[in-house]
Amino acid sequence: MKIALLRIGVDTGTGGIHGPLFQDRSFEYIPIPDGFGVDHRTYGNVVGRHGHPLASYFPFSRRAAIARRSVHLDPEFETFTYGDPTRPKAGLSTLTRADLLVFYGGLQGWDFVCDPSLYLFGYFEVEAAGRADDFVEEDFERSFSANFHVRHRAVFEQQRNELVLVKGSPRSRLLQKAVRISEQAINCAGQPLHILSADMRRIFGDFGGHVSIQRSPTRWVAPEFVEKAAMFVRGLR
Repeated sequence: MKIALLRIGVDTGTGGIHGPLFQDRSFEYIPIPDGFGVDHRTYGNVVGRHGHPLASYFPFSRRAAIARRSVHLDPEFETFTYGDPTRPKAGLSTLTRADLLVFYGGLQGWDFVCDPSLYLFGYFEVEAAGRADDFVEEDFERSFSANFHVRHRAVFEQQRNELVLVKGSPRSRLLQKAVRISEQAINCAGQPLHILSADMRRIFGDFGGHVSIQRSPTRWVAPEFVEKAAMFVRGLR
């Protein structure tokens, strides 16, 4: 069994904000902007779980403009799909049935004071994964039709040779409550850096000493921590 951790959602570098965290530890998953501008879903017409358009979580001065901006809703947690054509995510094609793809991202207190940190958002229990060329047309229609990279045909044809797709089983979930996994450290340049917290290192290990999870490539859980990590993740709600 394999477990991979992957950062998703807006951040100060892509989108310009952290997602909102509420005092009861509920949250909104806010996807990154659509760089192609092809999706009909926008920050103005997508309503979050708390009943507000996603645009309402951006600074007031940006809301009118961001409301018109289309979203790159990937991963999506209705049919549980994820796609990525970039080289750093190519390793996800090695995931197999019952492996776990765990998602985390940056959140900041919305209705209370809480500094930005990194939190677990949700996870896929993998049903299938591979490069797009590993699948047949029927698979795209049956399993991946809701995925951003597949639903837009021009995007799909442009990215097909590099695109990795992951399908989660019905046991996958977007969490109801966020789980903090980071603590702050200082890098070699004296700048603040989010690293995997000591408590979480006891569950997920230290990724071979690469504990920075601020803007990191996929982090793979070492075999000796997989059983403990899987039990922890599957127990989250």
